[in-house]
Amino acid sequence: MHAGAIADRFDRRRLVMFANAARMIVLAALCVFIVTGTANIWVVLVVAFLYGTAEVFVDTSASTLLPMLVKPADLGIGNARLQAGYLVANQFAGPPIGAFLFAAGAAWPFLVEVVCIGFAIVLIARMASTPVPPRETEARTPVHTDIAEGVRWMWRNPPVRTLILIILVFNVTWAAPWGVLVLYATEHLNMGPVGYGMLTTASAAGGILATLSFGWLERHVSFATLMRVALSLEVLMHLAFALTTVGWVALVIMFVFGSYAFVWGTISTTVRQRLVPHALQGRVGSVNMVGVFGGMVIGQALGGVIAQVWGLTAPWWFAFAGAAVTLLLVWKPISHIVNAPVVVDEPETAE
Repeated sequence: MHAGAIADRFDRRRLVMFANAARMIVLAALCVFIVTGTANIWVVLVVAFLYGTAEVFVDTSASTLLPMLVKPADLGIGNARLQAGYLVANQFAGPPIGAFLFAAGAAWPFLVEVVCIGFAIVLIARMASTPVPPRETEARTPVHTDIAEGVRWMWRNPPVRTLILIILVFNVTWAAPWGVLVLYATEHLNMGPVGYGMLTTASAAGGILATLSFGWLERHVSFATLMRVALSLEVLMHLAFALTTVGWVALVIMFVFGSYAFVWGTISTTVRQRLVPHALQGRVGSVNMVGVFGGMVIGQALGGVIAQVWGLTAPWWFAFAGAAVTLLLVWKPISHIVNAPVVVDEPETAE
């Protein structure tokens, strides 16, 4: 929440650059510990904490940049292309490259990441448009006051509030079985470690297909219909996973999951960005992030307990029932979310 308030107060592009520089410093320090043989679990925990903190500032500030660079009508395809970049680099290319580098030397993956983050800083610095002028010239208010202002705006805006609540609840139901997916794949489906990796790869492959076809979907299908279809498929996916005992069937289900999940992610982000003024993008986006990760934390805790008491398929049944009830409750409000008036801010001037 502090990261969101700060993103709305200062130059967001510079915040992304500074936070990425902090990540570089943290990773460089870790490389020194690894090379000198002094790395231990406490060093790793401190690095993970500092790196994660910097990453929150990067993600929160970076999510506000796209609405400043493109028109509201172009946010859908813009977010789809960002999703495609994430899938290709983070889901497909990253893991095998990281494994190869780690085999060459424990420090190499982190050294390469330092270089990649450096390139990211250069790219952000070369952006053609400047962010919204910072609020440095306004009367300075405490950060907690800015946070409260953002939360109040979100709560008093029914479409945005409903969208964030949907994301929170569906992340709880999604994370419950996802938290035990390794055991589900290796013990219930008997797919082994390679099979589990194939499940996650199938999800990424489905996501790539969805992001590549998003432009066509946006032109031919309304956002309300796409959102309802995605959430309906979410309910059916949970049911299918609860019933199947065959590995190849699970791979097909996971491919479909990747397809609709990234369509949903693109649409929900696009709709939120269209409805929130530029001056509040950081704070409202941070509330959304709290909903995303808060739902995951709650869901994984519930999933672990449910699986331990009732078995590895029980979290899927819990997710199916919870998602089905939630879908019934939000079926009509989805139209109000999509059809809410789009916020039109003053266009930015290019450098």
